[in-house]
Amino acid sequence: MGSASDDGRDRDAEGRARSARPRDGLGRPLPYGADGVERQPEGVVRTPEETVDEAQVLLEAGKPFHAHEVFEDAWKSGPEEERALWRGLAQLAVGLTHAARGNLTGGARLLRRGAGAVEEWGAQAGQARPYGMELPELVAWARELAGVVERDEAAVDAGAWAPRLRGSKA
Repeated sequence: MGSASDDGRDRDAEGRARSARPRDGLGRPLPYGADGVERQPEGVVRTPEETVDEAQVLLEAGKPFHAHEVFEDAWKSGPEEERALWRGLAQLAVGLTHAARGNLTGGARLLRRGAGAVEEWGAQAGQARPYGMELPELVAWARELAGVVERDEAAVDAGAWAPRLRGSKA
């Protein structure tokens, strides 16, 4: 990953501060030396279809934090007119991450914020199914989960609540 700098902070190969601590499946830092989940590489440029496919696999594996990083890559590397879509999808993944970690208020807020962003992008772009994704279903899923998290006041199972980006299971 990198090494510690003079200030004691972990640094990546370019010298940017970046924790070298291993992380669990929800992205929480673990103690140095612990077995963690392999991190998603950052800055990967994928096609939109590859982004959706990879994020779906991670979501179904109960790794929404990692799916967020895939969406973030698309948000940062994709065309300007799609950045709000990918940012909204990243917010949905982070909302699920927080809901699974037990940060119920933050999870519900991010789920609703991401739902609003995805819904707004779809309306402005005139697209309900970009790259095969079913935006109305994703929006409904996020709002339902936000309500469940607030009502039940309990962390959720990220894998069990993973959305189907391309629509309901057959």
